[in-house]
Amino acid sequence: MASTQAGAGIGIANLPNQRHAIASKKGSALTMMIAGKQATPRPLIGESGLGKTTFINTLFTTTIKAPKNHKRRYNKTTEKTVEIEIIRAELEEKQFSVKLSVIDTPGFGDYTNNRDSWMPIIDFIDDQHESYMRQDQQPKRQELSDMRVHCCLYFIRPTGHTLKPLDIEVMKRLGTRVNLIPVIAKADTMTPTDLHKFKKRILEVIAAQNIQCYTFSLESDDEASTKRNMSIMDAMPFSIIGSTDDVQTSDGRTVKGRQYSWGVAEVENEDHCDFKKLRQLLIRTHMLDLIHSTEETHYENYRRAQMETRKIGEPKVKTVTNPKWKEEEEALRKRFTEQVRLEENRFRSWEQQLIAERDRLNKDLEAEHSHIKALEAELESMQVGLSPKRK
Repeated sequence: MASTQAGAGIGIANLPNQRHAIASKKGSALTMMIAGKQATPRPLIGESGLGKTTFINTLFTTTIKAPKNHKRRYNKTTEKTVEIEIIRAELEEKQFSVKLSVIDTPGFGDYTNNRDSWMPIIDFIDDQHESYMRQDQQPKRQELSDMRVHCCLYFIRPTGHTLKPLDIEVMKRLGTRVNLIPVIAKADTMTPTDLHKFKKRILEVIAAQNIQCYTFSLESDDEASTKRNMSIMDAMPFSIIGSTDDVQTSDGRTVKGRQYSWGVAEVENEDHCDFKKLRQLLIRTHMLDLIHSTEETHYENYRRAQMETRKIGEPKVKTVTNPKWKEEEEALRKRFTEQVRLEENRFRSWEQQLIAERDRLNKDLEAEHSHIKALEAELESMQVGLSPKRK
């Protein structure tokens, strides 16, 4: 193997600089999904939801998405599907650009019957994998449209109890398709003690239900990076406070946060919430890992599963379900369940009657046996009295 003497390098060590120049010129793309169960029943007019829009704008320190018109939104009583909204923006810092796509899913779990209400979200993620795979099979692949979701921030309502059954079901399905990151919204509505207990309960449910959340290697080249990675992982699920307002603290500092009568809840204060750690994970330290794990794990799992079940170039067969049929199926299922319940009640009543009748017959039989024994004893005594005396 050839080697070079000290001070006589040939330029191999400059390769990282070349890669940095190429990456800076090309830029990067990050697709982030924001999901979470809304309040049930719907919030009052003017009342905020989980703060997803505020979080997006706070994360990138700019207005990526305009605040929702809650009055207009919550008056839509006929809405029955989850609306998928795509917000696109291009961010640039130190001559490096990132094409950002934020997938918002307003109204999720916002209705009386939430059966399969998460399917539009699941279908969207699968459709992006499908679209990319179809493009990759074409002869010309110069400019691929890539909207594969690199991470999904699942917002959890700060109830202080545990995950709802709907949250568990959706997180299970999302965790197998995308880098799932659980987030506790509005951490400033809970005390530090209650928040710590809430986090512990969520982690226990995640472990018990085998929900796959995003993980990364804790070990790094230096001790400081390893400690930082451990600190980030220990904070999951991340508790956050979202605010784009500048407020004045008691010591004269101007910070992003929320003003209360007892003081200021600071967005970037790690003693108040985990927003800073989450932003560090998403943007500063593990953005590339989120992109690579999507490419190498989630997309590959989808591609392999599709290739095993269909031929190359064959379109994916999607089952189209008529909403009317689903309603009829649900009505039939309810009717069948009710009929089974009635039959079970009738059977139990009939069984109880049989048991009561059996007990009565057993008692009558015992009484007859006792009467027969009494008669036999009386007959025996009479026979003894009538028998002739021996001389």
